Amino acid sequence: MAAGIDDGEPMTEPAPATPCHCQAVRQAARQLTHFYDRHLASTGLRASQYAVLAQIGRLEAASINRLAEALVMDRTTLGRALRPLQRDGLVVIGPGTDGRTRALRLTEAGQARLAAALPLWRRAQDAFEVHFGAEEALGLHAALIRLVRTLPG
Repeated sequence: MAAGIDDGEPMTEPAPATPCHCQAVRQAARQLTHFYDRHLASTGLRASQYAVLAQIGRLEAASINRLAEALVMDRTTLGRALRPLQRDGLVVIGPGTDGRTRALRLTEAGQARLAAALPLWRRAQDAFEVHFGAEEALGLHAALIRLVRTLPG
């Protein structure tokens, strides 16, 4: 029986006594993503696309596996995220360091879009710190990085 539906039957399972950490993090992630999406909207990029482009820019010729690892994404999800970036001519997939691998690179258009988005991303960062608190934002960032590094994948 779904919670909140009263069909006359007693609930068989009580609600959890403690809040779900996963749900809280997912809700916060969605809210924060919408916040960054609004700041980046004029570039035509979503926050998730900006993150992919920025990571490719940092890694230069990155393999799909290395990019997926850096973004903490599985390859299938990354593949879906890359399709619109390729379609829009922002990313190309070419030969990697050996004949068996493929490497991702930003195109000139991808570099230009990333450069146009950077000041808007910085404004989003600054606005987040204003709303949340600069010290709290740093603490949150540190806690989330620790979460990524300590939980098994």
